[in-house]
Amino acid sequence: MQYDIAIIGSGPGGYVAAEKAAEEGYKVALIEKERLGGICLNWGCIPTKALLKSAQAYHYAEKSLEYGIEISGEVKPNFTKIVERSRGVADAMNKGVEFLMKKNNVDVIFGTASLTKDKTIEVEQQDGKQTIQADRIILATGAHSKVLPNLPQDGKYIIGYRQAMTLPEQPKSMVVVGSGAIGSEFAHFYQSIGTQVTLVEFMPQIVPNEDKEVASTLQRCFKKNGMKVYTGTSVEKVDVVDGRCIVTLAGKKSETIECDVVLSAVGVETNLEGLGLENLGINTERGKVLVNEWYETNVSGIYAIGDIVKGPALAHVASKEAEVCIKHIKGIDVKPVSYGNIPGCTYTTPEIASVGLTEDKAKEQSIDVKVGKFMFMASGKATAAGNRDGFVKVVLNAKDNTIVGCSMIGDNVTEMIEEIVVARENNLTAQQLIDSVHPHPTMSEAVMEALTAALKA
Repeated sequence: MQYDIAIIGSGPGGYVAAEKAAEEGYKVALIEKERLGGICLNWGCIPTKALLKSAQAYHYAEKSLEYGIEISGEVKPNFTKIVERSRGVADAMNKGVEFLMKKNNVDVIFGTASLTKDKTIEVEQQDGKQTIQADRIILATGAHSKVLPNLPQDGKYIIGYRQAMTLPEQPKSMVVVGSGAIGSEFAHFYQSIGTQVTLVEFMPQIVPNEDKEVASTLQRCFKKNGMKVYTGTSVEKVDVVDGRCIVTLAGKKSETIECDVVLSAVGVETNLEGLGLENLGINTERGKVLVNEWYETNVSGIYAIGDIVKGPALAHVASKEAEVCIKHIKGIDVKPVSYGNIPGCTYTTPEIASVGLTEDKAKEQSIDVKVGKFMFMASGKATAAGNRDGFVKVVLNAKDNTIVGCSMIGDNVTEMIEEIVVARENNLTAQQLIDSVHPHPTMSEAVMEALTAALKA
């Protein structure tokens, strides 16, 4: 069958590309080997937030007396129900994407796709093969859990993020290897519902890409909740003995830890194997497809977006790349993605949100900076909410008081970072944000206060 645009992969890059292309009048095919929505909607961003919401609800129930609420009877998590709710949320989002594709008359084709030498797409299906032809092809195949040689995932004792969301029963103890967003979120979730978690990070700090003060604050909160945290430490090996994992650590402390399950959260690898890139001579480098600012590969008519190209492997990045790619194909004047202005969020308690450069990275680039910070312990909204952990920290360029970067840790900060993203995108100064009235009482007042502090630095 002939299409104007065929898209391989239906994650936040693929399905957004399909939607935008259809809205521009193109005849579109969307090819997916599993479920619409990709990892994000089915196994990543969305269902993990459902798990974390259940953990938060449990925390509030446990602390109900602090809010003047009496609960009779024992308060305890029901792991099975928590997992069921998470899967229900994922199913609802999956159905939402199905509706979106039907609404936009996108042909959804299920099967495993590969490129052929004549620039067609072969789709392997249960009942045979289907051949798709398209004027343009967009690759959006995403990524999967990275497997280290010393941590081979067996799906039972050593698991990845997929198994971590659907374990048949709650483990009593768990070692989480890797403290990026995925590792930290799962470590927080399981610790919050009663699993004894040990978090192991090879780098000197947890959440290695974040500001060091943010990292130390999160680590302190984790430990306050009973989690064991090791930094500057690697997992040498995991032995399974009598149904238990014996984890050998090396680093600041060389010791062994016994646990029920090990979660490997050391990053992701791109889904390029079997895609047939070699049939067309599509250039790759270190597991990434090489593209220009409009996501064109070296082969005319073939594009790539999302986790399989260079840049942050984030859902909102893939969606933005999809939008830019389709507009460029249509001939619409569009601004390339500003990769230096991509917000990152980690949905632990407290949450983390950041954009731009940290204070240390700005100084490494010899930028003369002014730094301001506002602690949530001084926030009326945070005090009323019952959680005053965290702060907002801003880094200004001392020459013109524009915003070099911002790091936040605290309740709901993932909802606050966009103010800084917009300011950076439009080169606004600290004073311009300060002059904009912030509602009271809100957590967002901390942004204004941190900016004020930076100007006085």
